[in-house]
Amino acid sequence: MEVRDGILQVAVAAPPVDGEANLELIRTLAHALGCGKSAIEIVTGAGSRSKLVAIVGLSLAELLAKLGLPGT
Repeated sequence: MEVRDGILQVAVAAPPVDGEANLELIRTLAHALGCGKSAIEIVTGAGSRSKLVAIVGLSLAELLAKLGLPGT
């Protein structure tokens, strides 16, 4: 995971077939953030490379801290 131009970029190995890449993204984020997969939802972009993801139960400061990223 890295941040480029203010956007978190996450690479996953799963192919974009039958939603596998989306599931892998959710698993990866849940593991990195120490939260359940049900707390993460792909809001927009489920069929594209760019996605907007909602994470329930974490403030922006907590999210950045868990990812080891500087605050805004």
